[in-house]
Amino acid sequence: MQSVALGTAIPMDGNGNVNPLYVAGFDYTGDQTPSIRRHKWIGGGYLETLEIPLLLGRTLTWQDVRQRAPAVLVSESLAREYWGSAQAALGQRVSVRSEPPRWYEVVGVVADVREDGLGQDPPLMVYWPQVTLAFWEGDPPDQVRTWRGMGYAIRSDRIGTVGFLDEVRAAVWEINPNLPVRGLQSLEDLMGQSIARTSFTLALLGVAAGVALLLGVIGVYGVISYAVSQRSREMGLRMAMGAQAGQVKRMVVRQGLILAAVGVAIGLALALGLTRLMVGLLFGVSPVDPLTFLAVAAALIGVALVASYLPARRAAGLDPMDVLRAE
Repeated sequence: MQSVALGTAIPMDGNGNVNPLYVAGFDYTGDQTPSIRRHKWIGGGYLETLEIPLLLGRTLTWQDVRQRAPAVLVSESLAREYWGSAQAALGQRVSVRSEPPRWYEVVGVVADVREDGLGQDPPLMVYWPQVTLAFWEGDPPDQVRTWRGMGYAIRSDRIGTVGFLDEVRAAVWEINPNLPVRGLQSLEDLMGQSIARTSFTLALLGVAAGVALLLGVIGVYGVISYAVSQRSREMGLRMAMGAQAGQVKRMVVRQGLILAAVGVAIGLALALGLTRLMVGLLFGVSPVDPLTFLAVAAALIGVALVASYLPARRAAGLDPMDVLRAE
């Protein structure tokens, strides 16, 4: 086991806490109200265990927790929204109470985290120490607040091996046998659950697209092959007039490829427009994947090449006199 950390929520575990956020220097009189932002209370080593990048400043430590230090971390997107940049956020003050406010100093800015799943935008996040002093509205100056329900993050090279989870349970019950240990999942499992519906939808679309591609390939081959076979009389006349078989085959294949190229170009143009409808199902990738488009176009051109060449080869191999007598 490399490290262990705790927080009121683990990314993508379905838990979350939202509260108003007061920012020093902003006027909240009149109709102005504080914005609702995502809040999380963490212990020392949380960022390191989950490998959340610290962009500027420092992280929260167990010393901050024990001393109820008025220190806080904010996400990069929140820093940019209120102060314009991550650098400008350092040293600023925030609070969740207004009368009177208990200010916490921003000591670090961390990278945005997709707390609600890979398909959702990262929320604007505030990270507080797990133990706080006079935190909520109405708390007396000596009121200590902590969170009982916490999620634990464990980083280990043995994740997924036989017996690892049993050892985790045994370690917890060694401290307190009455503590429930539930919801043991790897971060990979949480990520998979967050995109389960999208993955299922894309799998269905993939099957449908595969069938459509297969039907398209068969259709292209059939149409071009039939069209070329109907030109056997023309090819016989050309060879009777002195044309070589190779010349005839090249001519037929060239014409077939030109038609296929025109069709592929039109199809690609339509596909570029229709893929915009899939933006909601994608994350981290562009709906326009050049490699996929090139692969499909190359496959269709290859099918057109075979469909043109094989009938042309058969027709060019016939005796021109036999073709003319048949006519």
